[in-house]
Amino acid sequence: MVLNKENHLAKLNKNIVQFVIYLILSFGAVLVVFPFYWMVITSLKTLQEAQSIPPTFIPRSFHFKNFVEAWNSAPFGRYFFNSIYTCSVIVCVGLISSSLAAFAFAKMQFVGKKVLFFFILSTMMIPGQVLIIPSYLIVANLGWLNSYKSLIIPWLANVFTIFLMRQFFMTIPDDLMDAAKIDGASKFRALWMIVIPLSKPVIITAGIFDFLMNWNALLWPLIVAKRPQYWTLMVGLSSFNNDAGSKFNLLMAASTFAVLPIIIAFFFLQRFFIQGIARTGLKS
Repeated sequence: MVLNKENHLAKLNKNIVQFVIYLILSFGAVLVVFPFYWMVITSLKTLQEAQSIPPTFIPRSFHFKNFVEAWNSAPFGRYFFNSIYTCSVIVCVGLISSSLAAFAFAKMQFVGKKVLFFFILSTMMIPGQVLIIPSYLIVANLGWLNSYKSLIIPWLANVFTIFLMRQFFMTIPDDLMDAAKIDGASKFRALWMIVIPLSKPVIITAGIFDFLMNWNALLWPLIVAKRPQYWTLMVGLSSFNNDAGSKFNLLMAASTFAVLPIIIAFFFLQRFFIQGIARTGLKS
């Protein structure tokens, strides 16, 4: 009887702890989601309702025409093209260069490998703002200002991507590499035929990180691209904020279709994203 009572109390305490954990997690989820919810519902309101006090948490009527009006208020089609083009090139070329470097640090032996990797990794400790002036001077001296070169080339190498892929490559057994070597495969062929197919989760994860970082970039494109024809989406959105800052409903509509592609891509790729993060820290 006493044992059953103890088991009942233990189960009750466990349920209470789980309830408290779920309550805290639910509260955190609401804090994270609420700004996005407020952005979307504001984009569907009239200007008068968007400025009303107290605010309404559900629009009295849904005005989807705000998205059309916001889209036509600025050349967002051009901004989208610039962002998609620059991000796609940076991700594709960056993944190739990062995979080559990561493979060398993970599976090849050469003098000074650990020291070189340490110095490369230490550059992550340098704030990005410190490098803006020298990077700008280099780009300006090369005559790349107001061009796609200034938006793409400086970001084709990413230290974090190299680190992420190197850690994942180290989880791939060396026996596979030895078997490929016995079969006469070169190191590049082993990378392409063995390592890359087994590393889809981390490649997609690194691609998401690179794409998201460059999609949300504002300071660098704002500095190197003065002509509107080279503005990325974030620069165009910033300019639209200055022109239509008092029209909160249109500004929130523009913000909604600016973040929508990232949200959709994450929902489709979240399985690979979680796998890439979960296996990155392991080493066989």
